[in-house]
Amino acid sequence: METVSIVLILLVAVVVSSAISRMLPLSLPTPLVQIALGYMIGLASSLRVELDPELFLLLFLPPLLFLDGWRIPKDELLKDVSTVFELALGLVLLTVVGVGFFIHWLIPAMPLAVAFALAAVVSPTDPIAVSAIAARVPIPKRMMHILEGESLLNDASGLVCLRFAIAAALTGSFSIGQASLSFLWLAIGGIAVGVIVTLSVTRTKAWISSRFGEDIGSQVLISLLIPFAAYIIAETFHCSGILAAVAAGVTMTFAEISRQALPATRMRRNSVWDTIQFALNGIIFVLLGEQLPGILTAARQTVRITDHANPWWLAGYILAIMLVLIALRFAWVWISFRLTLFRAREETPYRRPDWRLMAAMSVAGVRGAITLAGVLTIPLTLTDGSAFPARDLAIFLAAGVIILSLILASLCLPLLLKGLAMPAEPSEQAQEDAVRVAAAQAAIKAIEKTQHRLAEGRADADVYTATGTRIMDLYRERIDSRSQNEKDVREVARLAGLERDLRLAGIKAERDTIFAMARKGRIGSKVAQKLIRDLDLSEVRYR
Repeated sequence: METVSIVLILLVAVVVSSAISRMLPLSLPTPLVQIALGYMIGLASSLRVELDPELFLLLFLPPLLFLDGWRIPKDELLKDVSTVFELALGLVLLTVVGVGFFIHWLIPAMPLAVAFALAAVVSPTDPIAVSAIAARVPIPKRMMHILEGESLLNDASGLVCLRFAIAAALTGSFSIGQASLSFLWLAIGGIAVGVIVTLSVTRTKAWISSRFGEDIGSQVLISLLIPFAAYIIAETFHCSGILAAVAAGVTMTFAEISRQALPATRMRRNSVWDTIQFALNGIIFVLLGEQLPGILTAARQTVRITDHANPWWLAGYILAIMLVLIALRFAWVWISFRLTLFRAREETPYRRPDWRLMAAMSVAGVRGAITLAGVLTIPLTLTDGSAFPARDLAIFLAAGVIILSLILASLCLPLLLKGLAMPAEPSEQAQEDAVRVAAAQAAIKAIEKTQHRLAEGRADADVYTATGTRIMDLYRERIDSRSQNEKDVREVARLAGLERDLRLAGIKAERDTIFAMARKGRIGSKVAQKLIRDLDLSEVRYR
């Protein structure tokens, strides 16, 4: 009962924090609200959550990384693939080495391997926190795609580096050659497992569905199990479960394109995954807040590790680490953008990158769920049973970096992005119009063919002809609306907006009438639910 109560309290806290963040007059990111609420829960109750590090890693990371890999726009990612790799791999390695040595120099009492472990967990960025911060000052699409791609890959690279650092701390030795071979096995094996598991499951699922029908609940549950299966199998073969989960998510995109699911399955599955992402990310930040009272209470004991007595030294350490992280990121982003512009000099005139853009990219590298999940996976003890050195200090510093990065980004990012002139984003409207026209033409051909087949040899063939003509006219109207010149397109868009507003007004009136009739008992609840569901689907389409 205690475990169930803890889970329910955490879920309620996630819901309440989301509501509070929307009520606040300030543009405060939801993760900060969740941390604050978790802190109050930790102060006001006896709730204490102690998760086994490996269990914490298994519960939270596979589904989150799987979903990131599944939903990230692949085409947009490929446009800036060189920049993404430079940030996700090069910057992570620079951060691990540079910040690791800096932490060891700053805090000599922290062993070098533990300093590298701390540097590895603060290297991954969290795009979800960035999106929350930039809610009122939207981040440019291309910049957001770069941040998303970087986060997807640096989650894996940072946590793999963490694994090496922990192994070095446990064994007391580190070999570059052995580490390189291990990295190749972890990376290649993890990616292979993720791809194989996803393709095997989706192909088996498609074969069964094509012959025996598709059960929506089973399909949704299978999608939930894939990341855990990929992670567990990869870890069983001593590969990277993190990379397996990412690869499984990326593969899921291409598997779904070639093996279609029922529309109802896709809609319900998306809703379930949205809820899981919302809950897991929220729980992680609430847990961070819940742990803060204990962490702060132990601050006087923790600071003694650093040979100081005043706990404010810990705040100074956090600030110093954060400044080094921002400085390294700014330098790397500046170099990366200069290289990108230099490579593209034949296509576009070379120009100096705007410093505000560089600063925005640097501040946008906030730390979040992955950093917290990673630092909590540091073992409690060494192989000989003794306490892991400076583990509490590493958790304290990582938690401080997360909170400070969120605060800095929430204060600085809107100011840096406001009025920032960005290169014009290529419009996707022409591509969308072309696709809609091609799809409509294919639909007309299919309707004509089906209409003739159904009407053949029937006395009421004119009914089939009239029905088919009425449906095809709707598709022809779509083709005409997407094949106009720019002036006509603007007029069509204006009329489409007017039509949308009128349809939404009609849907609202329908819904109010159905609810009123249901309250008066004039229709049954089952009929009311069916009609409301149809109206909800229509409203989602027009909104």
